[in-house]
Amino acid sequence: MAEITAKLIQELREKTSAGMMDCKKALTENNGDVQAAADWLRQKGIVKAASKAGRVAASGLVTVVKCDDMGCVVELNAETDFVAKNEKFQKLVSDVAARALELGGDFDATLAAVKDDIAATIATIGENMNLRRIAKVSGDHIYTYVHNALVPGMGQIGVIVAINGGDDAKVDEIGTKIAMHIAANKPEFMTIADVDPVAVEREKKVFIESGATANKPENVVEKMVQGRINKYYAESVLEEQPFVMDPSKTVKQVVAEAGGTLAGFAYYLLGEGIEKAEDNLADEVSKMLA
Repeated sequence: MAEITAKLIQELREKTSAGMMDCKKALTENNGDVQAAADWLRQKGIVKAASKAGRVAASGLVTVVKCDDMGCVVELNAETDFVAKNEKFQKLVSDVAARALELGGDFDATLAAVKDDIAATIATIGENMNLRRIAKVSGDHIYTYVHNALVPGMGQIGVIVAINGGDDAKVDEIGTKIAMHIAANKPEFMTIADVDPVAVEREKKVFIESGATANKPENVVEKMVQGRINKYYAESVLEEQPFVMDPSKTVKQVVAEAGGTLAGFAYYLLGEGIEKAEDNLADEVSKMLA
């Protein structure tokens, strides 16, 4: 077996743009032969995948999967909306989600398990793709909802909510509805106790500095500020939000009436937070000629 030196790895990396570990593996598999290793990388789809890795992937699909007491929301990104309609990409999303569930929602373990599948799909379809994030929710009862579903279970918004305890029939009646509520209202926190105290103080400061409390007695200011914080909770905390299908009750009250308690939730909006660079035509032409 030839010695796999840093120089060989660097040479293959410069030749293929593949990652260091992929280069080392390719050289090991091919007894240190750089050209054979480069061909091996091409056969595995890694070279083509590496050449596209710099492209921003902000489209794709969000999907949800569940078993008896756990669910996962998974986001897999691609460069364009068209890929989301590709059956090969949809199968990849389904396979990745299944592995995520099998591996208990562990992102690193899932990525390691599906890395080659993603690279192969990149080579086939010709767009950069990446597993962006995975959220896990556990509880006695698991409910899911996908908004703007392109195919069953896959779309632009994915939600999972878990409820502990309660009457099974009553909890089943409200579970999916609460998942739909989350999709519509996008809460940031589950309970008031989950709210970052810094965020609460920021809300107070913004409200006071808005001038709304100017020239008011101290006791009135306290009530006004507390009213604003209560409003903030009603907007951002799931338990405190008016239930979208019966605004006379909070989500917490609706769950309590079924005898249960909220155990957790996850909400993913496809591409949220990804900044996609805007290139002009001259830049595009320059890149093609480079």
